Amino acid sequence: MSKPLSDHDRKKQISVRGLAGVENVTELKQSFNRHLHFTLVKDRNVATKRDYYFALANTVREHLIGRWIRTQQYYYEKDPKRVYYISLEFYMGRTLQNTMVNLALENACDEAMYQLGLDMEELEDMEEDAGLGNGGLGRLAGKNHRTIHKSYIQSVETNDRNSPFLFVFSPFPACFLDSMASLGLAAYGYGIRYEFGIFNQKIVNGWQVEEADDWLRFGNPWEKARPEYMRPVHFYGRTEHHPDGVKWVDTQVVLALPYDTPVPGYRNNVVNTMRLWSAKAPCEFNLKDFNVGGYIQAVLDRNLAENISRVLYPNDNFFEGKELRLKQEYFVVSATLQDIIRRFKVSKFGSREIARTDFSKLPDKVAIQLNDTHPAMAIPELMRVLVDEEKLSWEKAWDVCVRTCAYTNHTVLPEALERWPVDLFAHLLPRHLEIVYEINRRHLENVAAKFPGDSDRLRRMSLIEESGQKRINMAHLCIVGSHAVNGVAQIHSDILKATMYVQHASVTQQSTVFRFSRVYAPFPSSNMLMTSVFDRQECIPPLSTLQPTHSFIMSAAPGYHTAKMIIRLITAIGEVINNDPVVGDRLKVIFLENYRVTLAERAIPAADLSEQISTAGTEASGTGNMKFMLNGALTIGTMDGANVEMAEEAGEDNFFIFGMRVDDVDALEKKGYHAQEYYNRLPELKQAIDQIAGGFFSPKQPELFKEIVNMLMHHDRFKVFADYEDYIKCQEKVNELYKNPKEWTKMVINNIAGCGKFSSDRTITQYAREIWGVEPTLEKLPAPDV
Repeated sequence: MSKPLSDHDRKKQISVRGLAGVENVTELKQSFNRHLHFTLVKDRNVATKRDYYFALANTVREHLIGRWIRTQQYYYEKDPKRVYYISLEFYMGRTLQNTMVNLALENACDEAMYQLGLDMEELEDMEEDAGLGNGGLGRLAGKNHRTIHKSYIQSVETNDRNSPFLFVFSPFPACFLDSMASLGLAAYGYGIRYEFGIFNQKIVNGWQVEEADDWLRFGNPWEKARPEYMRPVHFYGRTEHHPDGVKWVDTQVVLALPYDTPVPGYRNNVVNTMRLWSAKAPCEFNLKDFNVGGYIQAVLDRNLAENISRVLYPNDNFFEGKELRLKQEYFVVSATLQDIIRRFKVSKFGSREIARTDFSKLPDKVAIQLNDTHPAMAIPELMRVLVDEEKLSWEKAWDVCVRTCAYTNHTVLPEALERWPVDLFAHLLPRHLEIVYEINRRHLENVAAKFPGDSDRLRRMSLIEESGQKRINMAHLCIVGSHAVNGVAQIHSDILKATMYVQHASVTQQSTVFRFSRVYAPFPSSNMLMTSVFDRQECIPPLSTLQPTHSFIMSAAPGYHTAKMIIRLITAIGEVINNDPVVGDRLKVIFLENYRVTLAERAIPAADLSEQISTAGTEASGTGNMKFMLNGALTIGTMDGANVEMAEEAGEDNFFIFGMRVDDVDALEKKGYHAQEYYNRLPELKQAIDQIAGGFFSPKQPELFKEIVNMLMHHDRFKVFADYEDYIKCQEKVNELYKNPKEWTKMVINNIAGCGKFSSDRTITQYAREIWGVEPTLEKLPAPDV
């Protein structure tokens, strides 16, 4: 019998010589060797895999450049309305493969590398993930979308909670940019070029350990610094009121240096731009300090300014009122608005003369989308620019601001909502505090006129929260200052309407199909790979005749103690179960560390069952749920977030639905939730909790998980136990269906067939038409001359 072929040998048999043109392959090989020699200054004797990756990346980038320049020329010549997507997070992942596919170079590059004796997959694995986001927000998403063109009063206090919704999908910012380019929109992504992205997660002795994500340590072949477009950003100082207007003086200046990354559309010759700002200190030195030996300290002080873009805040679910975070938010907004206005004033490519000064036309040429409240400072900053610098009246400036800005809300959880202390605002951004106060004064005058004598309504609708420490509610600011507001799922928008008195649009989260629809072999030890969110993983599903592998993926913000303890509980349960002589061969519990885009692209296609088990009304939308659906994993979940729309599209008969609905949760809240009742009534649940509390999974530290049990028993606002019994019954249905491959496969096909609505291309199409006022096109741009 012949020896079985290795994976490497099999790959050698799968050549694409017949698919890739000989001329293309030859040209790519020549370009690759040229970059290896002249860009990297290496030859094949000393080059490493990373060198080969950089040579390939530069080779592919060459095919972007002409299209990139031609696209920008086209925009300046045609002067279309431009879309500006501002986000503090862009979870881009890797760029090489996505670029090769969009430029139709994948087959030719693969063949060129094959002929050079290199493995394409090994080279792709050398690329660092651009982890400039925390997950859901950075690779954000959404669906179901009703646009509100409104005065805030008309939309903010509506009693019509059954009004129809227009469905739209909204994808991750990263996927947004892909789709905007593929649909021919003149669009730009703006954010921060964090030196350190989301931390790398390691599991050491069962505990999460964070390591710095130094993603730029080897360089980034995809970005281009643009120092000619560097912009000053001001902080601190004071305001002076003069007859001719207000001046913000005695400020500290930080420079914003832009780095541009090309974003190619799918085979349409369009290449848009993602511009990320890096903080740089001004070059001025205090000569007196220099003369007395303060030079070293002056240099060291520069680091304080540059800390603004040093690191991504490691959590998007909990608001931390840190000065550095507010600096980051204003930094990206100020630099971006300066760039937007510069571009608005320029008439055509290459001209720096001011050609357009009528700012009433700004909403006709500019659409600004605020991704969550992090860029909310765009509203007072735009007002400052229009009123203080461009000398518009307040009324005209406010009309322009509202017609230009739109806002996407991402969460209803109170701990995640941004509420900045007024004292911090006054210290860091004194002029903007004055503007926020004026916005609020005029806003409350309108409310009082419409609802005279209703002081409680004034309190609820104010931008300034007066109880305790005075704070600015940034979500309210975004709602007041935008012409369109959307949530990220139908249920999310309904909750926003009920709790924030806003008639919202709704957008269910999406992703670009390509990045999450690849086929990978499942883990060899897994008959069933179940990937679960961490909201409710304290309880172990019952053992069946199947041999499932339960895979858990989560990360905890460094300061989030409870989440870290849940991770430790998961790994502790895995240690016990996986090593049990009876159960260990029939059930596996694994924790996939350092979850990010690249790991998702491998793990998601391997899953058979996706667990989306958040308590109804607590998850704004979710993003992984749709990617699992696209790849054929069935869903066991609550009617929460985007699960609702997914079940509608696939049919509830093709979903494993369990648990309370939002109305049930509200009713239980009013009645009073008592975990002890479920604990006493359900023997399985009691046994699981007793084992966790008694040290069964932590025999050397019996008290280790008692605080988790205490939280579940006495302080659980998610009401986990209330859904437990129904969850177990639903899992039994899963087990039974999995024994019938024909019926399981039928349900899988129905799920895949029903996920077409969740393409980010459709999301962007409706965003474009309903919010931004632009029309997508599938027409190709002319190919570049060079």
